[in-house]
Amino acid sequence: MNSEPAITVTDVTVERDGFRALFNVNFHIGPGNLVGVVGPNGAGKSTLFDAIVGALPLSRGTVELHGIDGRPGGLAYVPQRDNINLRFPATVHDVVMMGRYCHVGLFRGVSRKDKEIVRACLERVGLWERRKALIEENSGGQRQRVFIARALAQEASIVLLDEAFSGVDVGAQEGIIQVLQSLRDEGKVVMLATHDLTNLAERFDQIICINRHICAYGPPAEAFTPEVLEELYGSHGMVLAHTHAGGETHIETHMVHD
Repeated sequence: MNSEPAITVTDVTVERDGFRALFNVNFHIGPGNLVGVVGPNGAGKSTLFDAIVGALPLSRGTVELHGIDGRPGGLAYVPQRDNINLRFPATVHDVVMMGRYCHVGLFRGVSRKDKEIVRACLERVGLWERRKALIEENSGGQRQRVFIARALAQEASIVLLDEAFSGVDVGAQEGIIQVLQSLRDEGKVVMLATHDLTNLAERFDQIICINRHICAYGPPAEAFTPEVLEELYGSHGMVLAHTHAGGETHIETHMVHD
């Protein structure tokens, strides 16, 4: 198996109750890429992630995950709605330690190395000082960082995050992006589905524009055109692109409604 992480999706179609949630989806993501997945509600972003992790059967096509070497923690998934019961008395430290169980197995005792990795992951997302707080006592942004720390504790090569910005303020979003960019710089594959269309060029190396099929895939300045925006959101979508000195392109987006 290729030692470098990568995702290859080929001709993937997913049908749910007779409805084609995805059809003819094709893309390849190589190592060291932070990829944003954008599209309207119902476009299939969550369905795509569920298909990649094997939570949904494919009606047609294949999903190949390279570079995880059969490790149980080789792929980390932070879903849109985490299945943690917020009323269960689990601390921030407990939740992140769950990532170690994904990596080494549930029935092995916690080692000194596990504890060191959990601490490093919590420090990386700025939550070590809240390690003893119950998960329900944290804000939405803090919870997202806890779940990202849990993914980090898995030592995964491929990381998927579905709507990690939901309920998160702008400052916390930038902190999350910095962590994800550092994972990218380590050679990992990171995919993040988001409704937030601001600062795409600054945040992501590539973007996948999806509306049940791939409308565009590439660098934000090239993929996110007015034509693609209209295909995604209809005639009420607008995009403004400004090219600055040195050839750097900044994309601003907003939606116009009747």
